[in-house]
Amino acid sequence: MEGPAELLLSGRCRLRRWRTADADVVYRVVAESLDHLMPWMPWAHEDYSSDSSLEFVTRCEREWAEGQAYNYGVAVDGSTVGSCSLMRRIGPGGLEIGYWIHPSWTRRGLATTAAGALVREAFRLPGVEVVEIHHDEANKASGGVPSRLGFTEVERRPSLEGPSAPGETGIEVVWRAHRGRTPLPPGPSSAPAVSPASPSSPSAPSAPSSAD
Repeated sequence: MEGPAELLLSGRCRLRRWRTADADVVYRVVAESLDHLMPWMPWAHEDYSSDSSLEFVTRCEREWAEGQAYNYGVAVDGSTVGSCSLMRRIGPGGLEIGYWIHPSWTRRGLATTAAGALVREAFRLPGVEVVEIHHDEANKASGGVPSRLGFTEVERRPSLEGPSAPGETGIEVVWRAHRGRTPLPPGPSSAPAVSPASPSSPSAPSAPSSAD
């Protein structure tokens, strides 16, 4: 199964594949963002630890190898400011995008830029016809990202798990883009795959979230 490029460049954003060597940086950036993430992310809680970040990056390596998920740290000017991912969890022919941004870097268009890079890369992959973004109805900031990227809201439905984080209502909003029917975001480019380098400042687990 063909996977995406390990390094994606889009505007100010540099998306680099998470590696196990990034565990310490993941922990630092998540710890700095906990208050921002806890309303929306089930994995973000006061017990989040360095072991949690190591578990995350280890899972990232495994899921990439298996072709189940492709997780990236988002960096700007040498500092990691968030995390994003492409996930094979909406069925054949589809990929779901998740993202979050460090609170010191929100409202600068970075989540939109990173997600746009993932949309373009997703539709580069053979067999991918649909890309979706899901978020809780109460997470208005997260919903602004697919709207700006030209996605269409297709459904609001009760989440199977109900509210899974304190800020959630339990109503999931589903946005969808189709290959050839949704205009691709301008600008992103992909770079050749790279071997792991010492992280300048990566971050942590992704799922739909966070302000842009």
